[in-house]
Amino acid sequence: MTGFDLHTHTTFSDGTTSPEDNVADAVALGLEGLGVTDHDTTGGFERARSAADGTDLELVLGTEFSAEHNGWSVHVLGYWIDPGHPPLADELHRLRDERTERARRIVERFNQLDVPITFERVAQLAGDAPIGRPHLAQAVVEVGAAADVREVFDRYLAEGRPAYVEKHAVPPDRAIELLTAAGGVTVLAHPGLFGPLQEGMDAMQVEHMAAAGLAGIEADHPDHTDAQRHGYRDLAVGLGLEITGGSDYHGDAKTNQLGCSTTPRAVVERLRSWVRA
Repeated sequence: MTGFDLHTHTTFSDGTTSPEDNVADAVALGLEGLGVTDHDTTGGFERARSAADGTDLELVLGTEFSAEHNGWSVHVLGYWIDPGHPPLADELHRLRDERTERARRIVERFNQLDVPITFERVAQLAGDAPIGRPHLAQAVVEVGAAADVREVFDRYLAEGRPAYVEKHAVPPDRAIELLTAAGGVTVLAHPGLFGPLQEGMDAMQVEHMAAAGLAGIEADHPDHTDAQRHGYRDLAVGLGLEITGGSDYHGDAKTNQLGCSTTPRAVVERLRSWVRA
């Protein structure tokens, strides 16, 4: 297997595998490179670096930054960022704090729906990672209110569902500004999964992000339909943006397998040139 899987998660956010696990599996698969892109944190960077030391695997360290447009989540992948850049570090800290308060409110929603989960158990499931909706979903499955995590999201936790709680988030152009100022390069994550009824972001929204400095679109995502994949590839070409692929691997939390979608080295090198520009 060749190429770079530019989108994976670990136990530092809502994945079930450690940075060391992801690195070891990427090496075993023969990947050229691996993106470690936990939600709103850079906490796994050092452990990923240590695990990759002495291997041929090239790391692309970053974060999946939570933004929002018209009430809908928009995620921006930021690569090669400086984790100590104060404005970015401050916003990431705020996002993580908001996750905890949001989780408490979601637990209250479930309790009102007669689903008897507790915040204490959700926090145990999260461990050292910021609490995310997958941890809440695990708690719901444990008490027998759903068969699996996917059912919890479909019935309760997806946007517009009865246990969904809005979160603090900046607009996408502000996310791009923060990540770029921290020395990074930005890619719009899985745009086909945003918007009303998961119809995806329209061209005008993506054009606005491109004007703010967006460098690429993750068109090749395992949850995109063929039509979405082709449509966002065409949009990227028309806007002069790079086309990337990533698995969005979360370990056992999702069915996506590490390396199921990758980005060629040539594209990674062109993205890297955006950092130097």
